[in-house]
Amino acid sequence: MLRILALAAFVWWGGGYLGWGRAMRASLLAVLFAAVMALQLTLPEGHALREATGGSAAPWLMLAGAGLLAAGYGWIISRLKTRAQSKASTQKASTMSQTPPLFSDTELNRYARHIVLRELGGPGQKKLKQARVLVIGAGGLGAPALQYLAAAGVGTIGVIDDDEVENANLQRQVIHRDADIGIPKVFSAEAAMKAQNPYVEVRPFHRRLTEENAEALFAEFDLILDGTDNFATRYLVNRTAVKLGKPLISGALSQWEGQLSLFHPKTDGPCYQCIFPEAPAAGLAPSCSEAGVVGPLPGVVGAMMAVEAIKAITGAGAPLQGEMLIYDALYGESRKIRLSQRLDCSVCGGET
Repeated sequence: MLRILALAAFVWWGGGYLGWGRAMRASLLAVLFAAVMALQLTLPEGHALREATGGSAAPWLMLAGAGLLAAGYGWIISRLKTRAQSKASTQKASTMSQTPPLFSDTELNRYARHIVLRELGGPGQKKLKQARVLVIGAGGLGAPALQYLAAAGVGTIGVIDDDEVENANLQRQVIHRDADIGIPKVFSAEAAMKAQNPYVEVRPFHRRLTEENAEALFAEFDLILDGTDNFATRYLVNRTAVKLGKPLISGALSQWEGQLSLFHPKTDGPCYQCIFPEAPAAGLAPSCSEAGVVGPLPGVVGAMMAVEAIKAITGAGAPLQGEMLIYDALYGESRKIRLSQRLDCSVCGGET
């Protein structure tokens, strides 16, 4: 009997080592088992060949039963394992194919008044969430622009300013509070924007915009809003925006009057320096601190800049490109003037 078992072991494990298939080895074992059973059932008791193969059919039948039980158990385990793997693979594929929604239910409710606008709708709000806008300055113009960009759901908003909040700012820079005096404006603005809309990313840069950092900073954003109050920075912003092909929305204030325009010579229209080739002589264009400015005026013009940003991002309406909007708060009047490129512009050279 031991010889038969040794032969069976050789067929199974030796055959596996030699590369025989499982079905082939099982068939050989079945033939061997049938031959042994034939000997046990046909030869008389005491026959030498029958004795050499166990002497009785009973141990072989018991061994065969145990083998069948083991094989059955292994088959059941294999089927369960295969089913579990198949289910896990299906669930994984289903999970991977179901991308998370772009907007939560809270965001959809928040932006509902945008989504029902024919010119914006869901696609427009999606563009706003995916947009990256940089605001230069967190002062008079930057304050309302930042607030409305955050409220509108612009996904990533950068703000650069090296100033701190002062008491004299609070008459018009409504993004800051009395408790913020002494705090860097970018961090005060960040706190107000996150309090207004926690679903936007705010990136504060507490530093002065310089020739050394402007290009690297602008490269991270799609659209630039300039709310600064000095010509040196405006010219720097314009040069960098033109070089990188970024659209620029620029605003300015003085006493009771404000103006804004969109400059993007890469597509059409002039750049900022086409309109203002040189900075005015000292005293001809005094700053707000020198000439004064009525408190709500920055809010009006800054909000208009935010509207222009939304239009530029979503493609809604007609942007203020190639024209300038001038608002006179003292007399409640507004007008637009046409702007043209200058072929001899030192920045864009009449680029179209």
